[in-house]
Amino acid sequence: MIEIHNLTKTFGSFKAVDGLNLKVEPGEIFGFLGPNGAGKTTTVKILSGIMRPTSGRVSVAGYDVALDPLAAKRVMAYIPDEPFVYPKLTGWEFLRFMGDLYSVPQAEQSRRIPQLLETFELTAQAGELLESYSHGMKQKLLIASVLLRRPKAVLFDEPTVGLDPKSIRRFKTLLADIAREGAAVFMCTHILDMAEKLCHSVGIIYRGRLVARGSVAEVKKMSAGAAGERSLEDVFLELTE
Repeated sequence: MIEIHNLTKTFGSFKAVDGLNLKVEPGEIFGFLGPNGAGKTTTVKILSGIMRPTSGRVSVAGYDVALDPLAAKRVMAYIPDEPFVYPKLTGWEFLRFMGDLYSVPQAEQSRRIPQLLETFELTAQAGELLESYSHGMKQKLLIASVLLRRPKAVLFDEPTVGLDPKSIRRFKTLLADIAREGAAVFMCTHILDMAEKLCHSVGIIYRGRLVARGSVAEVKKMSAGAAGERSLEDVFLELTE
């Protein structure tokens, strides 16, 4: 569903991403881990079509993101760490706009938008302009818009930034629901405990190169200790220091 082939991105003489190869299957939650500056955000921006690669190819649901960006973007959703919303729309209007933009039937919008607003505890603020929303409220609204659309691939860049503990717990449940419906989930995160408990597989990127890839158990075995004795954090630190 999400495929990355020999992806390289350079900025002058600096290689932000260096020969990256990855594949995320439908229904898989993939955690993309790495220290600051390792190449995580650059990779997800190329996947989303915001940035073009220097070389290599990325595709979503069979659509080449560089050659057929509109088709690729119709079947994916991207949630950045800094949520963007239209400040002069209300929460309800924003979800209606996103539903119309991605051809969600009106009857389905009328049924599901109130449910999503209730799920994310935004019903009371649904009629307020988004310029009045906090960072966390904007993030919840964007995630609600993803659930409304039911895309085939979802890209998250630090999705829990600005969310309170209750919302983070709800997000974990919803993330599992998204994958259960068949979407491929690509998630950049610094929260290793969440990745260890939630992700079907993880990859660790360091200085633009993928240094580990597999299930959490498989990645743990790449360290000096036995799998049962090591946390994902232990392995991450060992591979990136």
